[in-house]
Formats: sequence, C-alpha cells, structure tokens
Amino acid sequence: MNKAELLEKLAEKAGMPKKQVEHLLEKFQELVIETLRASGEVTLTGFGTFSAKRREARMGVNPQNPTQKIQVPAVTVPKFKAGKALKDALKRA
Repeated sequence: MNKAELLEKLAEKAGMPKKQVEHLLEKFQELVIETLRASGEVTLTGFGTFSAKRREARMGVNPQNPTQKIQVPAVTVPKFKAGKALKDALKRA
C-alpha cells in the first residue's frame, strides 16, 4: 500500500475528506520527525514505538573493492518496535 492508497482508505474509514486526512498524516509525520530529532520516542500503545538509534562510526569494506577498508561515519537511524497487539494480530493472520 502506498501513501495515496493509505490516504484513500483512511478517508473512507474515517468518513473525512481526503485532503483533511492528507493534512493530518503530514502533521503526524512532522511531529514524529521532530520528536525523534529531539531524542524522544513516539509510542502508540498496542501498535508500536518509533525511536531514533545512534549507530557509531566503524570500519567497513568498500563494496567495489573488498580489499579496501573505508571509514563509515556515525549516523542516527529510525527504529520501529512493533507492539504486542500488532504482533498478535499478524500471528493470527
């Protein structure tokens, strides 16, 4: 399911105009990004938790030349941990 399909289904289920649902989804994305940038986390009980995790710098291998070592810089990456209700729902599927 892509973003357009998600917006269409959400609008249908919520009985709201598609434009309004799109606005809400954009604001949700902005809020999650702001929170993760501030080293916080967003928990949707039963669904899951969005968080940011720092991956430290390390030595890696150049994929074009496997004998060459390269320095991979530290980076912050998004992480999602599924909640119990989501896991249980998928187990039954």
